[in-house]
Amino acid sequence: MPKKIFFTPGPSALYFTVEEHLKQAMRDQVMEINHRSSQAEDYFRTAVDNLKSLMSIPEDYSIFFLSSATEIWERQLQNLVVENSFHYTFGAFSNRFFNFAVTNGFSAKQESANFGELPNTSPDLIPNDTELIGVTLNETSTGVSFPVEDIYKIRAQHPEKLIAVDGVSAFPSIDLDFSKIDSAYFSVQKCFGLPAGLGVWVVSPKAMAAAEAKLKSGRTIGTYQALPNLFKNAQKAQTTFTANVLGIYLLSKVSADMLEKGIDVIRRETSYKAALLNHMVDSHPNLEHFVSDRSVRSKTVTVANTVGDSNEILNKLSKKGFVLGNGYGEYKGKQIRIASFPTHSKEQMELLVDVINDII
Repeated sequence: MPKKIFFTPGPSALYFTVEEHLKQAMRDQVMEINHRSSQAEDYFRTAVDNLKSLMSIPEDYSIFFLSSATEIWERQLQNLVVENSFHYTFGAFSNRFFNFAVTNGFSAKQESANFGELPNTSPDLIPNDTELIGVTLNETSTGVSFPVEDIYKIRAQHPEKLIAVDGVSAFPSIDLDFSKIDSAYFSVQKCFGLPAGLGVWVVSPKAMAAAEAKLKSGRTIGTYQALPNLFKNAQKAQTTFTANVLGIYLLSKVSADMLEKGIDVIRRETSYKAALLNHMVDSHPNLEHFVSDRSVRSKTVTVANTVGDSNEILNKLSKKGFVLGNGYGEYKGKQIRIASFPTHSKEQMELLVDVINDII
């Protein structure tokens, strides 16, 4: 039986080099080594160096490895907020980060929008007492993308506040000037095409100082995953816990593969595949864009309303070897979601479009 191609928005198709890297990992006994060994430390350093090169992350920013982006939501709040956070909410994941803040007892405010739309991004809406501004660069549940230019406007008007960017289904496909933000995070099972179980947290010196200040004020910032502790261990190329060494190893390898291909090539291909999918939805009689404003449509997750039950469409495509995502939450059975990550080649995307046009 031929392999299926997963266009699901995460976990998604493995990056095409992962199979060979896994074989090498078996030969090198990566899954058996001590997480404090020099071998594991080399994987840590290589992954960090590659990520900084791939996404032009400033040298004085720190990169930490945790269990998931979901964990990082909570760690950010513990470390970086004393009282007040502000969140742009326009989908399941941006809403969830806001709810984390509320549940943890912080005074959290939001500027919200209906699913499929972008909220008002005016910097004027951010209260003066805000400490942390939460921005989702790409809302995986809805296919809405937050314009990077609007993030830069927020930074210009609020230079003293911390800006935290959820890049889960955006990095490295979407270009962002990391020097204009203070915290960025993603999980590896989407654009990096790796197995789930590893979260990556990028932290600016200003955010590190904020965590130290909160700690010195007598407030708690957590325990083993507090930023000063993460930083101390990262200086030795180590994590604070028995980490996913295989995940870090694979990230070091795939990020090297992406560097060899070239980030400009990856991003040009991302734009081409997004245009291809947008044209397909525009012209298909049984599909309709969920995100009506084309200027904020995601380049990595295309969401389309379906005429009839989307489960039937997904089943037909699966029989042909193409696995797509269903609508998220209340939209299950009403939408399809198509991931367009670096592992999805232009040829695969063209073939998918042909099959969709042929059978639905």
